[in-house]
Amino acid sequence: MKILLAPMEGVVDPVVRDLFTRIGGIDYCVTEFVRVTSTLLPKKVFYKYCPELHNKSHTSSGVPVFVQLLGSDLITMGENAHKAAELGAYGIDLNFGCPAKTVNRHDGGAALLKNPDRVFQIVSSVRRAVPQNKPVTVKVRLGYSDKTLTQEIALAAQEGGGHWLTVHARTKEEAYRPPAHWHYIKEMKDQVSIPVIANGDIWTTTDHKRCQEVSECEDTMLGRGLMATPDLALQIKKGGPAVEFQQWRTLLTNFMEESRQYRNETYAVQRTKQFTKLMARTYDESAQLFEAIKREKQYETINNRVQDFFCKREILPREERIS
Repeated sequence: MKILLAPMEGVVDPVVRDLFTRIGGIDYCVTEFVRVTSTLLPKKVFYKYCPELHNKSHTSSGVPVFVQLLGSDLITMGENAHKAAELGAYGIDLNFGCPAKTVNRHDGGAALLKNPDRVFQIVSSVRRAVPQNKPVTVKVRLGYSDKTLTQEIALAAQEGGGHWLTVHARTKEEAYRPPAHWHYIKEMKDQVSIPVIANGDIWTTTDHKRCQEVSECEDTMLGRGLMATPDLALQIKKGGPAVEFQQWRTLLTNFMEESRQYRNETYAVQRTKQFTKLMARTYDESAQLFEAIKREKQYETINNRVQDFFCKREILPREERIS
């Protein structure tokens, strides 16, 4: 069983990949998408999105990192995939799932699912451009506005040379609204011989087990569920009780500091607010912490509040906090 960390744009940056793979349970990571238009991107762009290239495309704990590309031009997609591989990317992942309106309006992401033949052509172009020892993987949704082309999408990924196929179990228009339709992943899996990885609405170990049963996929990709429960992959792999929020003090402290080093203090402030809000789905304490810092703008102030929170704050039951 393999577990992948999802390439969530604006969320899963190199700091998250490093910290979360140190926790354990994650077998592969994928970068946020690198947007490919009509030019060959300079080296600095690939290093920006994937600084792990300086470490043979692995996180500090040794987990391989795929570079994800998003685009529709056959020539430049192939050229940029070749460049990423030349710089040492472990593999190339192709984004056919992004639901963002701007991306779709510019002929990228999930918009390409309207025509599976275009998926085939792009995968084929990239596969030809990348050395055979570098896997080319494909990430899709169930379709754009409906689910009538799921089987054709799966076959396009395989016939184009995809090493494996990751499926987010919603259409573009469904975005992230529950539920995820895992049974459609099974239908896609039945059409192909390459591995299929299930993704979508896996928030708990129970969800993971149910997703495996319904989709009949052994391997999964975790996104928002892992951000809400940072040790979810480890729980799935090894069992045992969930970690209490108090034990995440070091994680949050390191997250702030490493985010500051990666970009700047403003970035660290924004990301810390985002992280505590995401963790609030699992932890009432994180919801309280988010409330305590959400209006603050200074890095030092937020850092002090985080430390004070873990040292002093009493945790109120949810119903008392809401009232």
